[in-house]
Amino acid sequence: MAVTRDTRRRNKAPDYKDFVHTGPGTAAGRYMRLFWQPVYRSKDLHPAHAKPIRILGEDFTLYRGEEGTPHVVAFRCAHRGTQLSAGWVEGDCLRCVYHGWKYDGSGQCVEQPAEEKPFAQKIRIGSCPTKEYLGLIFAYFGEGKPPPLPRYRHFEIEGILDTLPTLLWPCNFFQRLENAGDAAHLPFTHRDSYFSAFLRSAIPTEISRAETSWGLVTRATFPGGATQVYNFGMPNIHDIRIPAPDPEIPWDDRIAWTVPVDDDLCIMFRVRLLPVAGEATRQEDQSRRGVRE
Repeated sequence: MAVTRDTRRRNKAPDYKDFVHTGPGTAAGRYMRLFWQPVYRSKDLHPAHAKPIRILGEDFTLYRGEEGTPHVVAFRCAHRGTQLSAGWVEGDCLRCVYHGWKYDGSGQCVEQPAEEKPFAQKIRIGSCPTKEYLGLIFAYFGEGKPPPLPRYRHFEIEGILDTLPTLLWPCNFFQRLENAGDAAHLPFTHRDSYFSAFLRSAIPTEISRAETSWGLVTRATFPGGATQVYNFGMPNIHDIRIPAPDPEIPWDDRIAWTVPVDDDLCIMFRVRLLPVAGEATRQEDQSRRGVRE
């Protein structure tokens, strides 16, 4: 991934109206790091594999131990600065490809095989707490003890839960956030998509917004009588309830996190739940897989 580094803001005083720059040391960046952020789809990271990731303008190493536990540690080895994702996983640890220094999930160096007098206990690289939930791997990039990982109980009910493919957008994350809650653009920009189908195929007749304890809720009512509900939660979450076109499906719930890669790129992590049960679950699953009886 090509990365453009913006050095124009170096040594400038903090601007607390600046909410689009989220790199280390920025006001918005410190705020974003107070929240758990998704960094990868669980099913895309196999046991004993490591991946380089870039989040909030910083590079990290994501790996999954042989028993399945995910970890996020620093991007480079403390020894000679080698990219750690080029190494390999041993047990629940990650070994550097250059001189074999090995780190556990907390970033603690546990082996220095080429050193005459090993001093591994003195070496620790950065690490971030990680958790898995709703088919996503979340990490906490802030300082100190992380808050509890938020739960979304309406995605824990019976139904078909799916983590949709991630979307990489060539824009600042705030531009994507602003667009996601704009109901008026659906019948134009998405006129041929699922989001403007059936009872949602025309310009909304009414759009209302209100603050809630969770954030900001937007309701868009369409001429056919369907109402689509958008909940925005700080700092970068959209929780959307879509009227489903299939009479067997009461609704379509989706939640999305728009996470800054850096100031010029963002990545969207999406989870979908169809609240169906019994025979309807089997039929919907077959339909999505393209199975015909």
